Amino acid sequence: MNYLTDLANDEEIDSYDQSLQDFFAQRMDTDRFTATRLQMGIYGQRQEGVNMVRVKIPGGRLIPMQLNAIADVLENYVPHGEAHITTRQDIQLHYVPLADTPAVMRHLAKGGLTTREACGNTIRNVTACPLTGICSREHTDISAHLNGVVKHFLRKPLNQLMPRKFKISFSGCESDCAQGMIHDLGVIAIRQGTRFGFKVLVGGGLGHKPREGIEVESFIEEKDLLLVIEAVLTLHNKYSDRSKRAKSRIKFLVDKFGADGFIEKYREELARVKEVLVEQDYPKGEWTGGMEESEVPGPGAPRALFAQKQAGLYVVPVSVRLGQLTSIQMRGIASILKQYDLPEVRATQDQNLILVDVPRKNIVEIRSALANLGLGLPQAGDNVVACPGTSTCRLGITSSPTVGGKLSGGSDDLRIRVSGCHNGCAQPESGDIGIYGEGKRMFGKLVPHYQMYFGGNGMVNGGLAFKGPSVPSARIELAVERVKSAYAADREMEETFFNWTRRVGQSYFAELLADVVEVKQEDLQSVLRDHGQRDDFRVLQLGGGECAGAKQQQIGTAFFDAANERNYRNALKFQRKFKESAKCAEEIVRLISQGLTQLVGGQKYESLIEQAEELQRVLPTQPNLSQQLAKLAREFAHSANELTDALLTEWYAELDVWTLDVAKFCTQFDSQLDLTGSLPQAIDKPLQFQKISQSAVV
Repeated sequence: MNYLTDLANDEEIDSYDQSLQDFFAQRMDTDRFTATRLQMGIYGQRQEGVNMVRVKIPGGRLIPMQLNAIADVLENYVPHGEAHITTRQDIQLHYVPLADTPAVMRHLAKGGLTTREACGNTIRNVTACPLTGICSREHTDISAHLNGVVKHFLRKPLNQLMPRKFKISFSGCESDCAQGMIHDLGVIAIRQGTRFGFKVLVGGGLGHKPREGIEVESFIEEKDLLLVIEAVLTLHNKYSDRSKRAKSRIKFLVDKFGADGFIEKYREELARVKEVLVEQDYPKGEWTGGMEESEVPGPGAPRALFAQKQAGLYVVPVSVRLGQLTSIQMRGIASILKQYDLPEVRATQDQNLILVDVPRKNIVEIRSALANLGLGLPQAGDNVVACPGTSTCRLGITSSPTVGGKLSGGSDDLRIRVSGCHNGCAQPESGDIGIYGEGKRMFGKLVPHYQMYFGGNGMVNGGLAFKGPSVPSARIELAVERVKSAYAADREMEETFFNWTRRVGQSYFAELLADVVEVKQEDLQSVLRDHGQRDDFRVLQLGGGECAGAKQQQIGTAFFDAANERNYRNALKFQRKFKESAKCAEEIVRLISQGLTQLVGGQKYESLIEQAEELQRVLPTQPNLSQQLAKLAREFAHSANELTDALLTEWYAELDVWTLDVAKFCTQFDSQLDLTGSLPQAIDKPLQFQKISQSAVV
């Protein structure tokens, strides 16, 4: 088994702690500190003074040491003592006082856990099919590839100030249990004749304007996986809208260019990335044919005991009501793992857990131990997922956990997905029945409603749910029961809910629920309150949530983009591709000079000579910066035939010194600007390629 237990970084926790003290002492403003804490996985709640801490759990895999580290935090810093499993296989800790967040990070770091880039405009937690390594259908244990991707991109300059967040999933076979179509990027292991590799989907997403991802690669070898992902990220970083936050996810870039245009742009970026990172090592897996006739558990995880491909071993699924776990339960699970010599427990996309590698002889005892913790195998009807909603989220409109606790998938075990707003953290468009909270004005009053969706399935041959009617919150239980009854009565033989919804069509549900949707004036009082609330419904104005990240400083984005170009510059020079390396260096100069000029109120120009003149005009007190910029512009205007290793070494040394001089001015101009990780480290050494081998990802 491959585990990631070395993701934490003590120095960055110390740096965050210092930023927190600066914020408390009013040496750092709210916007800057918000960006800092989001980068470290600390998310503001609707309650003042407390925060949600999101812990990244790549692929959802946890070992006893990590379970106990989280339990320590729950007992010492979380007033209500519960953790929340998310649909992205994270663990969230709510109601943590802001002053305690550095201590929480340090406790988690003892278990090798990090919160870094769990929020903000970064690559979020990378999710995976929960049966990786143990399913007889899989072509490879994709945990090796997932871990390689996590380690390659964590803290990488390219990933620090993207236009918006970016979500990745991994599946080990064509069934795609990790639902790649609803992700920004989905990686699916496939077999093509006698060859093994990956299919790659890009541009999927839920929430505002849900859409299915498009196929950008029908087949790539594993050696190209990191390069393909880097090319897509570069495309996102370069072209996605940074000004309109609601339209800055990569799915909107697919809309902007069209599928063909997007793929063309992607091909351009991939060609460049392949040229630059030709010597990049890559994570390697062991590949097998897989057994296509074996069982497909479906989205999420098995709902019953599941035979692994390892003879005599089983998956034991554990139902966790609405994803809420206590510290006692987490410690209890850690004890079960140790007592029965089990490797790990895995969090799943349906907010549950699975134990793996369980010998048949131990199943009865383990089920008894789980029962003592108030846990057990899933039961028909309890496949209900809910986000925190108005319990903690600043964007929450309705109390989704309260409603989720009242709903059931019934004897057909339908997948129910409940979100408190249209952002869809519970993935309502991928459930059999999905709902999200909204407010609608009726007879002059604001009435809580749930927008319904039917027939979602993010796996292969599936599709996004289609939109149904919006039902008053007070009647949502009735609406769900009516849909379940209609399916039970009308389906044909073994017809799935997904296929049934496609057969009966979208208009069927409007007719089925017409009377549930209708509210007469004399009925108004009966629908004015949300579930669990004593007062009439209202939507609190809390200044918006933080899903879109904090406001970006343009000069910061310029430095991080330049850092990525610097890596490319050095790699190409090392390969003696002098013309291409010089182009990267010229782009570094352009990015930083444009950012600097705009920082002090000037205009940006594509011509470096014109940019130097503009910088001299708006920043006459720092003539060395514009003069050196002009000198660099003249140097990079040389013919490609004149370029040599020695000449570029001299120019790059000058460029890196100028970069540091600009950074010094910028941080003096704006004392709260944090450029950590974006500046030249060693200007006289070739790029040292990061080697990702099998031993590096255990």
